[in-house]
Amino acid sequence: MGKKERDAGQVLIDALNLSVSQDELIKKLQAKLDEKLPSTKVLPGVKKLVEHLHNHNIPMALASGSDGWGFIRKTAAHKDLFNLFHHCVLSSDDPEVKQGKPAPDCFLVCAQRFEDRPQLNEVLVFEDAPHGVEAGLAAGMRVVWVPDDRTDRTSFQDRVDLILDSLEQFKPEYFGLPPYDS
Repeated sequence: MGKKERDAGQVLIDALNLSVSQDELIKKLQAKLDEKLPSTKVLPGVKKLVEHLHNHNIPMALASGSDGWGFIRKTAAHKDLFNLFHHCVLSSDDPEVKQGKPAPDCFLVCAQRFEDRPQLNEVLVFEDAPHGVEAGLAAGMRVVWVPDDRTDRTSFQDRVDLILDSLEQFKPEYFGLPPYDS
């Protein structure tokens, strides 16, 4: 969804007309997620891309709508991969992130935390969620969108830099990055 946890909870409550409080819903969801998140798999192409960029000293960071609780569980099986990022901004917990996606806050905070701050129009955002795409565009960054198969792609096709079915299709050289070795 790309939103802060409480905002996402309210969207679910409203959309499904649930008669529970945000706190009750979050507690129930966390119990279910605690069961499911540790087995989260990395999407195809992610490992290859992250390792490639790291090996070529391309600065990388992660901007997520997650909170620390969910992030730790989601990434536990992939610590080696996530340790390659310079830093992570978890917008649900980060006090500098005032608004969740689709507001640009998480991406702007993430860019500011690099020692050598990048020009925003040189930052490449990889997103799967429409709210994340909106946030990246609002931040003035370049966006590669890898939407779910069920997502309507027409809303962003003329606004993002690239739409892919999978990160396995990504060609770094299209964005001035070193090409894959093989």
